[in-house]
Amino acid sequence: MAEPESEPEAETTSGREVYIRLPWSTLIKVLAAVGLMYIWREIVWLLVIALIASLIAVGLTPVVQYLERRHWPRTLAAGVVVTVVMALMFAFFAVTWSSVWYQSDALLRQVAHLQEELQTRLPRPVLETFGKLDAASPLLTEYAPAMLGSVLGFLAAFLLAWVLVFYLLVEGYLTYRWVRGFVPTRLRSRFDRTALQARDAAYGYVVGNAVTSVCAAVYVFVTLSILHVPATLLMALLAFVFDFVPVLGVFLSGGAAMVMASTVSPLLGLAMIPLYLAYHGIENYVIGPYVYGPRLRLSNVAILIALALGTELGGVAGALLALPIAAVYPAVERFWLREPFGDEVVAEHDRLRTEQA
Repeated sequence: MAEPESEPEAETTSGREVYIRLPWSTLIKVLAAVGLMYIWREIVWLLVIALIASLIAVGLTPVVQYLERRHWPRTLAAGVVVTVVMALMFAFFAVTWSSVWYQSDALLRQVAHLQEELQTRLPRPVLETFGKLDAASPLLTEYAPAMLGSVLGFLAAFLLAWVLVFYLLVEGYLTYRWVRGFVPTRLRSRFDRTALQARDAAYGYVVGNAVTSVCAAVYVFVTLSILHVPATLLMALLAFVFDFVPVLGVFLSGGAAMVMASTVSPLLGLAMIPLYLAYHGIENYVIGPYVYGPRLRLSNVAILIALALGTELGGVAGALLALPIAAVYPAVERFWLREPFGDEVVAEHDRLRTEQA
């Protein structure tokens, strides 16, 4: 009796079937990694606020310590310092609000006018490349709801940051000791020296940036007032804010000044370029080395790389934090990377930083 023919085996496109076995532990680890990435994306703004609050607290700590030496309780001293700083900020905006609002409206109208001019004068291929501009609905007006939401979010983050500043001023040492407890005992000496370097860099960044920003605001206000540029107060305020952004801040504030100065004459608008670049040079080579001292010794290449990474990871706030974080790297290299890099590499880098300073 003949045996029945067996059915042909199922073939895949590769000629064989491949089975992949994944243990539950691996799947759980993958899901945990995805979950951590999602949580990081959602709370990164909170970490940025905490870092900004830490920088401000480091800058205000000497004032609190001075009051403590005058027999003030630490909680009272921290509360008074935070209250005075916030009161000064609100008082400044209360006094200048009407002028800033009027000048901001003038700036927006001028931007809308330039938008209309670009639409009428730019070649058609350029307009088709960048998209047609709707003169009846300027870009800033179109995104007004999003801008309002951003302003409200900024106010909430602003209040949260100052609450954190207060508690860091009161409990900063206890917080540091708590974090230090996670470090193995054999590494705590290096951890303390790194933290000391980080504190010096943060203090230098806060104090130095405050001084240079005030100098930028005064320079812009005086210079533009002499030249009768409209919205002088707003331009000075923008110069103060954008001066916190290393390297690129002068171009951001200078662009707004060019827009307003061009309402007087095109030549005056072009004159803003050398005026802002002149202050940029004065700040980098005269004011900066004096107020920063040896705390923030970074090359322009390092600043630009840190700025790009900070902007990509944390937006505008990340850009503001890029410089002090990058300034801590020499301490990390000296205390933590000496063994893999070698003494010669660390010594050579220290020598180059000293020559640059």
